[in-house]
Formats: sequence, structure tokens, C-alpha cells
Amino acid sequence: MERFEHLNRDIMAAIAPRPGRYPLLGQVSLKGQVALLCRMASREGWNEHLAGHITLRLADGNLLCNPWELTWDEVTEADIITVNTRGEVLDSDWNVTPAIGLHLQLHAARQDVHVVMHNHPEWSGLWACLGESPPPLDQAGAYVDGPLPVFSEYDGTFDDQNITASLVEALGDAKWALLANHGSLVLGANLRQAHLRMATLEWRSKRAWQARLAGGGKALPEAMVKQIALPDANGFPFLFEAMARRELRQDPGILNAAETTT
Repeated sequence: MERFEHLNRDIMAAIAPRPGRYPLLGQVSLKGQVALLCRMASREGWNEHLAGHITLRLADGNLLCNPWELTWDEVTEADIITVNTRGEVLDSDWNVTPAIGLHLQLHAARQDVHVVMHNHPEWSGLWACLGESPPPLDQAGAYVDGPLPVFSEYDGTFDDQNITASLVEALGDAKWALLANHGSLVLGANLRQAHLRMATLEWRSKRAWQARLAGGGKALPEAMVKQIALPDANGFPFLFEAMARRELRQDPGILNAAETTT
């Protein structure tokens, strides 16, 4: 992974001029990066059994996706599958989730979205069950600004493409959303941005619930959140790489397909 990939290079030249002692992550294929994102998200609480799907749109329009059969904390580089714009598996013996239609429709409707993440997470899923949007109470919960909408404009499961189509329309240009009585949805222009939004959502949700139980908590002013959230557009330096290294320390076998060039 290139040192300043998906980061604002002008900002990085000013705040991090030194090259570092060694590469923070090294060269990892896109399939490897998706597998690492699965592991990182699982550790953050996006780990409801076999639920959940992540897609990354490639330059040719095809999508990388985690396989239906495997939990996010066991997925490896070799397991990541490629599907076409009809949701057909191109290169794997694994299967794609029946809910792939949500991703296909989102990628088709939003040219700015290259990564889609969905699961039924521990903390943000709690707020989805409440039908409420958690307020940002601290810095780590404010790395992403803008509204966090709660949507209930669907009636059924995501294997019904009529239902997913209505949700895509309701989402508009949202960065992320809570799906009432269901789970969470995060969109991103790249893997680094999607990871930050996912991690910020879970942290915000956890802190807001802890504060509610303690009987307090005051939301940060919108202007302050906007200032704190500069990394959302410019990239959070070194975070994706640091969390990837943590996963690789636990399981070096995640990157098990060096021959993969995608």
C-alpha cells in the first residue's frame, strides 16, 4: 500500500515530511485489503455471525466481495471473490450473498461510492434498534461529519431487490446510515475512508450509549465536528495501515494469495 494512498498529499507533506523507518504495510493486493477490512471491522463489532457484506468496485466495474459462507474474522485474501455487475461470481468456488443486489444498486446509483459495507454491528446496531441517531460526544466519534440518518423505508430483507431499490433511493447522497431494526450501512470513496467511517460510527455509538447510561453527555457543536472531521475527506494518516498490522500480527495467514494481482 503506497504511503500516502488516498491521503491529501499537500497536507501530508506539511505534517509528516519524514519517510519513516520502513513501509507501514507494504504491497497488498486489493483482495488482501478487502480481507483486512473484514478482519478490522469484525474486531470493531461488525461481527454478527455470518451476516454482513463488503464490496469494492474495481476500475472495470466488477466488484470484490467477501464470500457468503465465511465469517469476517476468518476471511483471507484467497477467499475474496469477484462478481460482475449482475452479481455473478467470476473467479471463486465460494458463493456471493443473496443480498448483493443492495451493493449492485448502490454502486450503480452512486458513482462516488467505491466501497459499501453492511452488517448488524454491536453498538451502532443498538441505535438502529432504538431508531435513533447517536450524537458525537468526543473527538473519536466526530471524525466524520454530516447527518447520520435512520431509515425505515423498507419492509423485508435485502434479498428482495424491490426493497433495496427503495432504500437506495431514500439514502440519496448519505455517507452512512442506520437501518431501523436492522443494522448499519457505510459508504466510501475508498477502503481507507470506509474504514474510518465504520470505526467512527462504532465508537460514536458506544460512547453515546455509555453516556446515556451514565445519565449525561452533551453533543459536540456542529462547527467543532466539522473541524474534527477533516480526515474524512482528506484521509486519516496511517490508521488503516496500523489496524491492518494489528490483524496481521494476530494472523499472518490473512495474506495467503501472493499470486493475486487484482
